[in-house]
Amino acid sequence: MDGADEARSLAGLLCELKNRAGVSYAALARATFTTSSSLHRYCRGESVPRDYAVVAALAKECGATPHELTELLRLWTAATAGPQDASATAPGQEPAAAQKRPAPARPAAGPQRPGARVLAGAAVCLVMLLLLSSAGAPTRSASPGAPAAPSTRAASAGPGDRWTWAPYPVAPSVFGVTMNSNTGTMPSFRVGSVRFWDSGTRWADLEPLRGTFDWANLDRLVAAAQRTHLDSLFTFGGTPSWAAPRGHKSLYHDGARTAPPDRLADWDAFVAALAARYRGRISAYELWDTVNDRHFYSGSVHTMADMVRRASRIIKRTDPDALLVCPSMGHLHEAAGLRFLRDFATADGYQTCDVGGVKTLQRPAERPPETLTTELAGVNRVLHNAGAGVRLWITGPDFDVTYQPGLTGRAARDYAVRFFLMALYAMDQGVQRAYFYNWGGTKIPVVLQVEGEPPSPAALAVDRLQRWLAGARIHGCGHGSAAGLPGNVYTCTFLGPGRGEPFAIRWTDTGTAAMPAGPGAHRLYRLDGSATRLTPGAWLCLTGAPVLINGATA
Repeated sequence: MDGADEARSLAGLLCELKNRAGVSYAALARATFTTSSSLHRYCRGESVPRDYAVVAALAKECGATPHELTELLRLWTAATAGPQDASATAPGQEPAAAQKRPAPARPAAGPQRPGARVLAGAAVCLVMLLLLSSAGAPTRSASPGAPAAPSTRAASAGPGDRWTWAPYPVAPSVFGVTMNSNTGTMPSFRVGSVRFWDSGTRWADLEPLRGTFDWANLDRLVAAAQRTHLDSLFTFGGTPSWAAPRGHKSLYHDGARTAPPDRLADWDAFVAALAARYRGRISAYELWDTVNDRHFYSGSVHTMADMVRRASRIIKRTDPDALLVCPSMGHLHEAAGLRFLRDFATADGYQTCDVGGVKTLQRPAERPPETLTTELAGVNRVLHNAGAGVRLWITGPDFDVTYQPGLTGRAARDYAVRFFLMALYAMDQGVQRAYFYNWGGTKIPVVLQVEGEPPSPAALAVDRLQRWLAGARIHGCGHGSAAGLPGNVYTCTFLGPGRGEPFAIRWTDTGTAAMPAGPGAHRLYRLDGSATRLTPGAWLCLTGAPVLINGATA
């Protein structure tokens, strides 16, 4: 290690202290017996002070806390260790190693190298980290010793990507949750759509005996969704034991089977009864849950393709306005999962659906939401090769999500918000909607709201994101050098309602990054509700907590 990471963090902390104190460079220069230009270089990361006394004097003048002074000493010691110590410098000059650091980045029209703008300026200003630390450190149930603040190391990344469309409205239905309740209670924070699955509404629950139906749970849920003006998605699955008595038992306690029914006429009758009862009240139907996982379906691909065709014909005849979501596919990071997807597509399974369902690999304690794009690329490649073009809804996570370590605090909040931001980011990969798993339950890595309790900080942040985007139109997204950004920075740009003022939402997938706010940027909003006025030439310290920058166009 050559201390470059510590030098960037040192610059960021010095910059934050100076900004927080509101002291000019000229005043600080007089108090620390140095020059304004030197202080500019220290806070921009162009050089490291040769004498720690300068660091300490600046910090004390800006009202640094004892903890911050200790951190400054640690960072300065690491930043000046090794090769830098061997470089003789004349009084008033910067160390040779520091002189070789990249100059600050200037806004550029074209893409730059992935790390150029992360190194440039290097003002890893910790404003977010300090604000976040006052709210409590993130905790992970599987690793109680997790650090309180994100690493300042930028993620290693490739050139990134970028897409731009004509401004397109952000539909409220993008923000969905799967219900883990059958009471009819709906989320008390803002969402746009609800999915009925872990809510006592599987086929085995609704038709316990052939021709005998129990609609009570689904009636409550559908009525509540209508009352709160939420789009509803009903998910098929869980064959009753009477319809497939020799079928493999599912993991649920209702006696459901994973096999298709022995007589497809029983399937037709159930679909017809359901569609007739909820005509015009259920917005969409997902025609099976996680169909390529034997915990949920153990029949053949061709049988499921036939069931989909039959159900589509019945529902469209009964309720022409309802959307049909082809059975959701999981394990899309595995060859077997993609193979089932391919076989279903080549069996013309998608021909009668409006949308395809996908389950993504969600391990919040290990994988950032941004890894979603890799899975989607594989899905689209398979669909393309099979000649099946279809829009996608993310209807939940893979089967093992309930056994994943949990997140709380800032980490949970940032994950939940970025999950939905990545659904918007992936619009160019066909994604139209995403359902967070789940609402109402506790046996999940990120809890939005336990039924009967107030929304969690994660849910409140998701609510704030939706308020940011209410009436907005998305214009494009990107990350890395392809979008003119540091390698670990993601952005989506929008036009606001009314006069259509541009704004951007930016965040990192890991670590922190410093970059200019850009021309036109004039105000920054955070997930905790706070805001900061941005002056011309302002620099941003970006973390895993998304921020909204008014006036930003890229």
